[in-house]
Formats: sequence, structure tokens, C-alpha cells
Amino acid sequence: LLFTSLSHNTPPNHNLKRKKNNNMVGLKATALNLVLGASLFAPSADAFASPHVPSKTTTTLRMSSTDVESEIDVRTGKRIGTSFLPKETIERAMKGSPIEKIKLEKDATSAWVDVYEYARKIREGQMSWEDVEKADLDSRLKYVGMLHRNKRTPGQFMMRLKVPNGIVNSDQMRFYADSVEKYGEELGVVDITTRANIQLRGVKIEDAPDIIDGLHARNQTSFQSALDNVRNMVGSPLAGIDDCEMVDTRELCNALNDLVSLDPVTGTRGNPQWGNLPRKFNIAISGSRDDFAHTHINDIGMQPCPNAETGEMGFNIVLGGYMSIKRVAESINSNMWIPADRNSVVTFCEAVLRIFRDESERKNRQQARLMWLVEKYGVEDFKAAVIKEIDSYDRGVKVYDKQPAPTEPFERRELLGVHPQPQEGKMRVGILVPAGRLSQTECRQLADLADKYSNGEIRLTVEENVILPNVDEDAVKDLLAEPAVNGDARLKINPGFIEGGIVSCTGAQFCGLALIETKGNAEALGKKLETLVTVDRPIRIHWTGCPNSCGQVQAADIGIMGAPARKIDEEGGKAKAVPGCNIFVGGRIGEDAHLSLEPYKRGIPLAEEDLLPVLVQILKDEFGAVEK
Repeated sequence: LLFTSLSHNTPPNHNLKRKKNNNMVGLKATALNLVLGASLFAPSADAFASPHVPSKTTTTLRMSSTDVESEIDVRTGKRIGTSFLPKETIERAMKGSPIEKIKLEKDATSAWVDVYEYARKIREGQMSWEDVEKADLDSRLKYVGMLHRNKRTPGQFMMRLKVPNGIVNSDQMRFYADSVEKYGEELGVVDITTRANIQLRGVKIEDAPDIIDGLHARNQTSFQSALDNVRNMVGSPLAGIDDCEMVDTRELCNALNDLVSLDPVTGTRGNPQWGNLPRKFNIAISGSRDDFAHTHINDIGMQPCPNAETGEMGFNIVLGGYMSIKRVAESINSNMWIPADRNSVVTFCEAVLRIFRDESERKNRQQARLMWLVEKYGVEDFKAAVIKEIDSYDRGVKVYDKQPAPTEPFERRELLGVHPQPQEGKMRVGILVPAGRLSQTECRQLADLADKYSNGEIRLTVEENVILPNVDEDAVKDLLAEPAVNGDARLKINPGFIEGGIVSCTGAQFCGLALIETKGNAEALGKKLETLVTVDRPIRIHWTGCPNSCGQVQAADIGIMGAPARKIDEEGGKAKAVPGCNIFVGGRIGEDAHLSLEPYKRGIPLAEEDLLPVLVQILKDEFGAVEK
């Protein structure tokens, strides 16, 4: 993995040099060759230096099947994202949404340079965060992974990282804690997300360059983790340690991460070729029949399946799954199967991304997701377009019809607790992180546990928890006795069936869209329900603050979504508006995935005396719970 950073002590040049290139020459395999040749685990020292900035630059490139003129930002030495768009796409963007016009006015793919410049000026007292251009503050800086929390914590940001396959190490975990420590225990927290990713809370612009540099020094980045980019690559949290594994997803997630965020020209992080998509784009690769990656709610979902004729392992492809305020869509069968080799996976995703980037909606952002484009084409015509695009790359990749999925009985496994690995004498140990929220102390405790028991490795899950892999069997007893996972500690290895299934979005503490606070309520009610009822299996209770459903409530056994509610005022006797929720029931994950699209109950007040009895009754009626 290769990264770059620009010293915040060196003000970048804000003059944008544009140079036309009218020669049409081909570059069909350069990006792939760089991806296939890049080291997955050993960063190049050259990648951490500031890029060479030419005064005059010409490039002669054709990426995928798009011919465009070259526009180079001399501050970075890179083409800007808009330069990869066909003329027709740019014309649509000019008439498009406000976000499209912001991206055209000043390309977001160079926004990281602005972060360093703003930080320098703020540190020197020349400006404050309030002087930052509004379009930068609220939109373009998202390209760097910085999302301004202007309603809840003005002047402070959430910084989202890229953690392909959800694998981090103890040094990185300690760095997260160090990065947010100055913001205090309440605001300076670290969240594990439903994409097995990391978000740092409370970050200020003047501190961002040091964090970015620290991430790059540790082989991580925040670039292209937000705005209209491909989001974190989700794979199997059991990759390489699973006796039921069909595909090891680690190499594939890293290769796709390189495809979308490694510049094939400069060899540095931030790839403008995929930096101006119509909307965000999610990819998930499942490594087993458990589907721990939740492929059914991703734009591209890869479900492992052998070829019926040859036995070669590959993926059935599902497309278009997503959740939003206007529409929630379960992914659909694309009638495509590809081999599970790196070339096929990278090439397939590149082809879909090229079509999506150039042809998808640029005006109505609610319709700028892949599902709408697939529906516009029709499934078979979209399949034909993808195959045509792949063939144009001439990489020897073939797309086949969907293969019959395995039908033998299979039960989805649990990730929390202690479980044997196929490696003799090794165990995986899943640890509950309630609602995915980690304090600075807990980050350091996890790092210490990882150093002591799992060779420093920590794996994140889409359920917002962690796994310590490769724990020696004879060390498990000591791990189970560690103070960090016992007593009053929030972290637990063997939680109850209810508290262990809690998942939550950010909620109103930081997110301006949330109608309710979620993380604190989710953790508290999970504990309370454990004292009230007994269930005979894990129950997944998801919380989300608004209809955008970042907490994925439609996929949960029980989903709680922030919504309007009214409650009789005891003093006045009239109904008054109070924080409330809609409740969804019956979502499923795994091979038999299903989204629950209509609320089971609406307008339930959020107060414990109102919500708790409703949840207890649902657990009894729908999940066989018994009161204690």
C-alpha cells in the first residue's frame, strides 16, 4: 500500500495549471498492472515524500474506455477527477445537483492540499475554521475523509479512514487514541462502523495534517473515504482463519482498495480516476456461506460459489443493494459469475465503476445509485454492457452465467466468543464493543490485548465488534481473565444474546441528521433487556437515528429508527411531540438475507417507560423470549 502526504509547513501553490492533450492513446492495463504489482504489506519509502510538482505537465492517458483531455493540478502533480469524465457527463454535471456544481467549480480530488494550507493558516493565527470556504468545509473536505459536524460540534470533524477487510494493528489502534485524546473523553472517541471501518471523532482542521501524516506512516489513509467515492472494502473477518472458508478475501479487498484509491501514475494515495463518482459506491466480498460482509446491501456484492462444471471457485454477483432516506433496495441477481482470482475481481469492478461513473444520474442524487442505472438498462442489458466493457480491456477476463449456489444445510456462525481455527492450537476470540463506540482507554486496552495474545492483529466486523485472531489455545484462559473484558468493563467476550447483538449509527450526539441519540440508548436498553427476558439465540437489535438507515435497521431482527412520536403530557393532558421511533421486525442476514421494509410499529416514544415494554413484547411474540 502506497501513500503520500504534503508537509503542512509548506504552503501549496493554489494555481491550477491546465494542459490540453489531443492525442488519443491507450492505457488499458496500466492501472491493473500497478494494482497487481503493488505490495500489500510493505509500503515504499518514496511514497511518503511530497510529490514532485511540475510547472508544466502533459499526460497521454486513456483510463478504461474514456478519452478525455488532461487537466493537471500542479499542487499535486495529478490529473483532477473531472478530467476523467466524458464531455457528455460533464455537461450533465453542469446542469446537475449543487454537489455536482461544487465539484466542477473546484475539483475535490485535490482537497487534501487545502487541508494542509488551512491548517497552517489556522495554526499561525491568519484565519479560523469559520473562514474556510463553505463548499470546502461542508463538501470538498469529505474527499479527505473529513466530515464537518456543523450542527452538533461546529468546527470539528469526523475523520473516516479506509481499512480494507477491516484489519488493523495495535500500533494503529493506539494512534487513533492519541489522535483524539486532546478533544476530551466525550468528543474524542473512536467508532467502529457497519463497514468494518474506523471513524475518529472531534478532529479539528489544524490537527488534521498530523493525523493524515501519522496514518500514512502507518500504512493507512483517510483519502477517498467519503463524498462521491468508493467506500471501505468489506471482506470476511475470518479470512485465512476459517475452516469453512471458500475465498480468502484479504488480497481481493486490498487489490480493490488499490484500484480505487492508488494513483497509477504517481504511485501515491488518492486516485482521481475514481474521485468524481455520481454518489458513493459500496463493494462487499463474502468469503463463506455465512456472508459476514452483508453482500445484499452493497452496490456490488460477491457471493462465493464454485463453478458447477469445472469446480473453480468464483463469485455470483449481486448488484444494487443500498439504503437511503427515499429508498431501501435489496441487491438483485445479476446473472453473472466470475472466477475468484485477482485479475477477474479487479477488472469486473473497474468495468462496473466506469459505467456507473460516466452514465449514472448527476442531477437527482437520490437516483444516483447503481440500482437505478441497472433498472434503466434492464438486468440482461446491463450484463451485456459490463461484458463489453471488460472485453475492451483485453485482460483475458470472462464473465459466465450465475452458478447454482450450494444447497447443503448450513448454519451461520457467531463471531463473538472463543472459537477454534483450522490452524492447530489457535483460537479466534470475538469481543463485544457496545454500539461500536471506543474510548481512548478502550482503544489502548484492545491494543495491549492484541500485543499480548494475537501478535498485534485486530479485526473489525460489520457488527461493530472486534476479533483477536491466532490466539494460542493455552492462553485463552488468561485472556478471559483480563480486567479489560471483566467486571465493569464495557468490552466483553461472552456477552448476553441481546446486548451482544446491538448495532448503532452515530446518532444525535454528532450527526445533524439524526432525530434521536442512538449509541447511548442502544447500549443502555440492551443491558436492561438482558435483565428482563431470556432468549435462546442471539438477537440483533439495530438502531438508526433517521431514515437514511446507516444503522441498517431493515436487516435487523429488531430495528429501531428515529421518527416523530407524540405522548400525552401528564400535566396538560394534551399530546406533545417527543423523541420517538419506528420499529422494524424480521430482517435477515446470511444466505437467506431479507430486508424488512415496512415498520412493525410506528411512533413509539423513546422514553424507557414507553419503549422498553414494547421491545419486551416483541421479543416474546416474535422471538420466543421468556420473562425472567
